[in-house]
Amino acid sequence: MTGQTPSAEESALAPPRAGRPLGVATAVALALLAMLGISLLIDPVVFTGLLIVAVIIGLLEVRKVLVAAGYSIPLPILLMIGVLLPAAAYADGPEALVAAFVLGAPVMLLWRLVEAGSHAARDALASVLVIAWIPLLAGFLVLLSLPEDGPARVLTAVLVTAASDTGGYLVGVLIGRHPMAPKVSPKKSWEGFAGSVIACLIVAVLCVALLLGGDWQVGLLLGALAVVTATVGDLGESLIKRDLQIKDMSQLLPGHGGLLDRVDSLLVTAPVVWIVLTAWVTVTT
Repeated sequence: MTGQTPSAEESALAPPRAGRPLGVATAVALALLAMLGISLLIDPVVFTGLLIVAVIIGLLEVRKVLVAAGYSIPLPILLMIGVLLPAAAYADGPEALVAAFVLGAPVMLLWRLVEAGSHAARDALASVLVIAWIPLLAGFLVLLSLPEDGPARVLTAVLVTAASDTGGYLVGVLIGRHPMAPKVSPKKSWEGFAGSVIACLIVAVLCVALLLGGDWQVGLLLGALAVVTATVGDLGESLIKRDLQIKDMSQLLPGHGGLLDRVDSLLVTAPVVWIVLTAWVTVTT
């Protein structure tokens, strides 16, 4: 009934409402989107350069919290790989990106193992996970930017990810009652996930049909996959932060926390967007 007060049990089960300042967060998000759009319109090399800067910031954020938690992550090789992977993607495509990772990961492992000390194997594996998570996945955004309609492809990745995040946030705030993963991210609800699905499907269909001139069925496939990857990306970072007992990776962006807090979903979604668009959407001129 309208106006009925929730029981104590219902209140306990309901995911907590998001607490970030919406106005500040929106302004920061729009500023980031403007920087992204301008770099794409200038040239893919400018976008790649901007992305490399973002990758380095993300690597420094995650290394700082890992070091604070007792991990040892080799900084020189970490930064070198952070630059190498996106640059390889720009220079010679997906094969070069994969090759750079295949070459860089063993170097990262050996570097930490040679240093020896306690927990060397654990730290080495964590280091490889970090370079797979940030520069490798970011390399797919570079790949999306390379075709003649690259700006539209990158924008599609950004918009479907934003649709998933925003749809889930709005529906979760309004009617979220059933926690999706209470031990990982108490604010996520199944109602919010349904909002993510609907918003992501709609935006993906519109992007593929209107921005890229593709079939709407491809948009449905893209939306269905993107909502899963965006949710996994968000929950994955939440799991890491919960394990490290931190709220945000840093306080770099007002209203958002760290840069990595802002792009966690996009990083995991970018490879799926690249695969779907490469396979089923013809490049437009």
